[in-house]
Amino acid sequence: MPTDIVRVNIPANAKWSQNGVTVAGVVIADRHNHRIIQWKNGDTTNGQVVAGGNGQGNELNQLNLPTDVLIDKETDSLIICDQWNRRVARWSRRSGTTQGEILIDNIDGWGRRYQLGEKNGTLVAGGNGSGDGLNQLDLPHYLFVDRDHSVYVSDYWNHRVMKWNKGAKEGIVVAGGQGGGSSLTQLNYPQGIFVDTLGTLYVADSSNQRVMRWTQGAKQGTVIVGGNNAGAGANQFDVPIGLSFDRHGDLHVVDNSNHRVQRFSIE
Repeated sequence: MPTDIVRVNIPANAKWSQNGVTVAGVVIADRHNHRIIQWKNGDTTNGQVVAGGNGQGNELNQLNLPTDVLIDKETDSLIICDQWNRRVARWSRRSGTTQGEILIDNIDGWGRRYQLGEKNGTLVAGGNGSGDGLNQLDLPHYLFVDRDHSVYVSDYWNHRVMKWNKGAKEGIVVAGGQGGGSSLTQLNYPQGIFVDTLGTLYVADSSNQRVMRWTQGAKQGTVIVGGNNAGAGANQFDVPIGLSFDRHGDLHVVDNSNHRVQRFSIE
């Protein structure tokens, strides 16, 4: 989920409303429009372009299929994964900004760690060709880094989420890994992931149209929202691809094919 990183304490027995509401007040990577949109709280009809929006391209005022964005509060800027330009860009959030600057160039948008100002990355997960071995990934989509610098990766074509501890040569399966399917032991093309301060993993299980919770060491997950077939109802998704939590524990889900962001309030 494109947002600033929030460390959330979520009770182990937390539940969320099963009907979501379409929300604003978020910053979204509007991928196929090659731009970043900000929706202010209280305004659900008018988004503001805060980066890109000048057509598809590789100029400093353009983006090319951006996949993710986060807010860097220290510099009051947006850090953007500009995937098809194979770069990471930074755009100031100050009024009047018309172009970004390139932080890292000539890279793929996943699998490595970079210190700002450095051009050479450190491999932190995978790098052993595509496959389903514990030291491999197959089309990794999203990642999450916890406070211990462990890296969680949604391993899309392997239908699993992997955890790579700092410095590890192979990962640990923490969700799925039983082939694609809809049982509680399985995932089906997982995408967005989030890990709370208790180490509980939340997964946007995109082809199952649901968000799942996997506690540490669990052999199966639980469905916390969705799972009601593809649709546009308040309790449905159509390919959920990203998720995050705000400081109150409310869940926000990027509902891709419905072209909306849904909020599910914590009860």
